[in-house]
Amino acid sequence: MSRWREMADHVLAGRKISREEALSILRCPDEEVLELLSQGYRLRYRYYRNYVRFQHLVNIQSGYCPEDCGYCSQSRVSTAEIARYPLVEVEAMVEGARRAYELGATTVCLVASGRSPNSREIARVCEATAEIKSRWPLRVCACLGLVRPAQAEALKAAGVDRYNHNLNTSAAYTPAIVSTHRYDDRVATVEVIKEAGLSPCSGLIAGMGESDEDLVEVAFALAALGVESIPVNFLHPVPGTPLADRPLNPPLRDLKVVTMVRFVNPTREIRLAGGRELQLRSLQPLGLYVANSLFVSDYLTTPGQAPELDHQMVRDLGFEVEPPGLALPLA
Repeated sequence: MSRWREMADHVLAGRKISREEALSILRCPDEEVLELLSQGYRLRYRYYRNYVRFQHLVNIQSGYCPEDCGYCSQSRVSTAEIARYPLVEVEAMVEGARRAYELGATTVCLVASGRSPNSREIARVCEATAEIKSRWPLRVCACLGLVRPAQAEALKAAGVDRYNHNLNTSAAYTPAIVSTHRYDDRVATVEVIKEAGLSPCSGLIAGMGESDEDLVEVAFALAALGVESIPVNFLHPVPGTPLADRPLNPPLRDLKVVTMVRFVNPTREIRLAGGRELQLRSLQPLGLYVANSLFVSDYLTTPGQAPELDHQMVRDLGFEVEPPGLALPLA
């Protein structure tokens, strides 16, 4: 029996893997990657069968962010050539939701740049959410930065289902990426949204120069927080950002990262998120053997793969786009 099969057997039996085992996944020899993926697929299939959940991002406020995150084209230190605009009107958010529904997504993600929302921004997202819910069977995820309890409660009352706030990397590596907020600020926001009854979504970015240990630490931190949805982003080194010159990871390396996250968080929704087209390239389909979710169409400031290709990729794998209302993960 291979060590990867033995590890998967233990996880399926309810045992959590250790940090040392998680590190061994990241350091898996390339010639063993297919076996590793096959065992990660056993975990994915147990809880999500062969369904792929599509989600669609809508950039409702772009640029002008006062934070200095090194990976972000919208930060105050970025000189990237991007569209910059204030919070869009409700009608534009609703139109983004229409696009999500037409693409086969079951979740529309309303994402605004900035450190934290003000009362006007919260009210507009709440109004848009009510309108979206009245038209389509979509889950609404909001991503508006650091939020206070009353703001999270208002979003919940308006019908927002989920709130995203990524940890991005480990506590130890965070100061190398951003100086205008702390890792603990991000953790506190995840706790606030949980307390308000919103489904917590939080993930990471691979390829920013972090160590194996940093990746393992953030995967375990997400597990400890009880995060229900984990976007695994891959650095897209945008010209004009501090991390623009970072080399790309080999695609096999990124597959190991996604698989490690699956082993640490076996029951959670794992999403191939930003940068997947650039970093995974022709190996994107293999990523869906361990991940069960995709962002379909474009990202916030960078183009994604044509949605027709995402649908084709799912069909070619013999998988199926998850329909609305399906109760996953399986118990």
